Amino acid sequence: MSTLLFDEIVFGPIHSRRLGTSLGMNLLPYDGKVCSFNCIYCECGYNEDGRTKTELPNRKNVKAALEHKLLKLKEENLKIDVITFAGNGEPTLHPHFAEIIDDTIELRNKYVPEAKISVLSNAMHIGKESVFNALKKVENNILKLDSANIETVRLIDQPNSPTYNIERQIEFFKKFEGNFILQTMFVRGSHNGKIVDNTTEEEVNGWLDIIKMTHPKEVMIYTIDRETPEKNLEKVPLEELKQIGKKVEQLGIKINIAG
Repeated sequence: MSTLLFDEIVFGPIHSRRLGTSLGMNLLPYDGKVCSFNCIYCECGYNEDGRTKTELPNRKNVKAALEHKLLKLKEENLKIDVITFAGNGEPTLHPHFAEIIDDTIELRNKYVPEAKISVLSNAMHIGKESVFNALKKVENNILKLDSANIETVRLIDQPNSPTYNIERQIEFFKKFEGNFILQTMFVRGSHNGKIVDNTTEEEVNGWLDIIKMTHPKEVMIYTIDRETPEKNLEKVPLEELKQIGKKVEQLGIKINIAG
C-alpha cells in the first residue's frame, strides 16, 4: 500500500519533475485522502485506505500558512518556480477553492511575483462555474485525461461518478479556449485481472484526437515514479514516452515529458 501523504497545508519546496522548484499546497486533510478519482497509480494510496474524519483546512488558515512560508523563504533568500496545488487528493473539492486561489494570487504577487501558480486537477469538477473561473486565473491549469476510452479511464482512474464520460470532459476542455495543460499518466500492467496499457496505437491515436479537438497550450506526459497502490504496474520506458511526445509536437503543441 502506498501511503505518501502530506501532513501540512504548505509543504516543500520540493523538486517537481515537470514544474521545477515547487511549493506545495494541500487543501485536503493532513492525515488522509479525499479524491473523486481512485487512481491505481496514486502515490497517496487508495481512497479507502486514507479515510479520515479530519476537517479540511479553512480559508483563513490556508492563507496564514502560505504567507508564513513565503515570508520564511524570503528571509532565507530561497527562490521557487511555482506554487502548486496538489496534496492528498483533488484540490478543487475544497468548498472555498476559488477564494483560496484569489488569496494565493494576492500573496504570490506580494512576495514571489516571478513564481507561477499551478493546479494539478483530475478535471472532474471543471463544470462547476467557480472552479472553472478560478482555474482560468492561474498560469498552469493542469487537467488530467489518461485515456480517450472510458473503459480504460474506469480501469486506471476509477472516477467515483457513474456519469463521468469523455465526451463531456472534451466539451469542458474546449471552454478553456486553449488556456490549459493536459496531463496524462502512461502506464502498463494489470489490475483486478485486467490488462492495463494506455500506450497502444489505438489508445494513443484516440488521445491525440482529443488533443486536436481541445488545443491545450501544452501537454504533460509522465509515468510512475513512486510506489503505487496497485503493485502490478510498470514504468513506460522514456524512449516510448518520447515517441508519443513527437506525435504531440507534430500537432504544433508544446510537450513536457517526465520519465
